[in-house]
Amino acid sequence: MVLNSRIFALFSLALLLPMAPCSADSGKRAGDFTSCADEAVHPSLSGTDCAIITAPLDHAEPGNGTVELFIRKFPALGNTKGQLWLVAGGPGESGASFYPFIETLRAAAPGYDLIVPDHRGTGFSTRLCPAEESPTGHGGSALVGQEWGTCFGALNAEPERTRSFTITNAAHDLRLLMSQVDVQGRRYLYGVSYGTQLVLRAAALGSPKSLNGIILDSLIPLEGNSQLDLSHRSAVTDSVGRQFLRECDQTPECRIYFPGGAEAALRSVLERQDIRELLGPRPKFQLAALLDFPETRALLPNVIAGLQAGDPAWFEYALGRLVSTASGLAPYAQSGSSIPLVNLISRSENNARPELTAEVVDREEQAYLFASPLPALLLAGGIPTYEPDANFAVPPKTIPPTLVLHGTLDPKTLFIGAQKHVDALEAAGEISLIPIQKAPHFILFVAPDAFTPIVREFIERDSGTP
Repeated sequence: MVLNSRIFALFSLALLLPMAPCSADSGKRAGDFTSCADEAVHPSLSGTDCAIITAPLDHAEPGNGTVELFIRKFPALGNTKGQLWLVAGGPGESGASFYPFIETLRAAAPGYDLIVPDHRGTGFSTRLCPAEESPTGHGGSALVGQEWGTCFGALNAEPERTRSFTITNAAHDLRLLMSQVDVQGRRYLYGVSYGTQLVLRAAALGSPKSLNGIILDSLIPLEGNSQLDLSHRSAVTDSVGRQFLRECDQTPECRIYFPGGAEAALRSVLERQDIRELLGPRPKFQLAALLDFPETRALLPNVIAGLQAGDPAWFEYALGRLVSTASGLAPYAQSGSSIPLVNLISRSENNARPELTAEVVDREEQAYLFASPLPALLLAGGIPTYEPDANFAVPPKTIPPTLVLHGTLDPKTLFIGAQKHVDALEAAGEISLIPIQKAPHFILFVAPDAFTPIVREFIERDSGTP
């Protein structure tokens, strides 16, 4: 699902430097990879191959326009055993979100080509607002200044085009790409966060060509779950934040700081008259952002203790570590989340309360210690939405062997939500859920030491590699 908005901002700050994009000349069709135009931009892109395929704007009505889909291949080192396809989250994130982790992925799937598409609406694929979201534009792929107005105006002026950027059409895109790219050996499909929803939607449409296994990182809750959807993200985040504080209470280090309990201490901090001077206008959002990474989450007791004394130094240090984490990621032209696509898909398919009001959001937030900006971003207005189609909340009839990695302290999807989703998928095929203890969202990123051996064992066991 969608990352915390502060993390979006941090990633955009670090990743939105305008760079030379891979143009449409990089490939003629999906199976016709050629050297990427931007392979000299960053060492991680050296030796990569790119391609573009044309797909219907609406797969249900293929005569009503087209979109272009960009894919990048990181060839295997040595002989190729097959392919590992990587589907990004968001829903506004492009495949560039994987580029900083290529070495980890190669260690997890040695000998496999890594195939990274930009799903429709992201990266170098056709955007909802092609002019305003151009990677070579004034603000890179991010909307800036007057671009917000012109972009949203265009989306409202062409509502049918806007409503074609659905999860189902993106799932058809993925199946089309996989049918066009030849594979020598085995093929696996990995999705993270929203990418798990897209992968499962593709599987529900019929297993993509020559698929030997699926890897789901940070699984979304079941579609149609009316308590774990995005409109309840603050409740989910608060639950995980409190779980962390209760676990903290079990340690001597935490009890020294908070003899009355960490939750009570944080509640008293949030009741300070000067809390907004210390943390900014939305302190619960600021604190929730620290839950997204193990390092910054571990600093929460220090942050709370400092704030009890009116000292924001620990918070400022933790915030600096968030920025440092983002700035340590290499810049790529197609990075940066597509906010219009986030808005469209989140409001259309991942919001169980379309009648939600600002008053309800504010009232619910008052009870929380940690909160997310997402519920407020789901409020009506902005751009046209669409009704979920017949594929919504329909599980795949069959799935290949499937591995699910999920953190027990994931502030986006509660671990119990992942468990319930796995339970619902068991009838479709072999599936196993591996809990990653105390990990938050995006296991590839936050827990690579756990990710690598688990995924490698899954692929090698399934392929018969000794």
